[in-house]
Amino acid sequence: MSTYENLPSKSFPPGAKLLIEGQQDNQLFFLIEGEVSVTRGDKEVARVRMPGAVFGEMSALLEMPYSASVVAVTEVRAYASDNASAFIEANPSIAMHLARTLAQRLHNTTGYLADIKQQFSDHSNHLGMLDEVLDELLTQQKDDAIDLTERADDPRL
Repeated sequence: MSTYENLPSKSFPPGAKLLIEGQQDNQLFFLIEGEVSVTRGDKEVARVRMPGAVFGEMSALLEMPYSASVVAVTEVRAYASDNASAFIEANPSIAMHLARTLAQRLHNTTGYLADIKQQFSDHSNHLGMLDEVLDELLTQQKDDAIDLTERADDPRL
């Protein structure tokens, strides 16, 4: 049994909001069944119905508000943690699952951005700026992404 399956399950009727963009309440959901819509602003960016899909992980890991809203399209059941940060820290297998999920998303996004960058790099008009913008996106990293003072003993650093 997966660690998240030990969490309580919650049910949501169609139209119910699991997560609201801009809020920060440290919740984490693992989809059991049903379909949700993921929106940023007024644009739908995904429809998800795969059991085990996770929502709220970026907010928990980055300690920032939700970057998107998640709304039930059909009747939805999901495992729920009301303290996502503590749950992730206490469950290394969940942390690894999230790391793999986020790494796959980053891999896909980086490939997509590299393709766009290649398509527009030789344009001399406003589209040529995409090359510079995408360069910045592909190489951006927070200054405190790796705190060497806390992990000086880590041989990988």
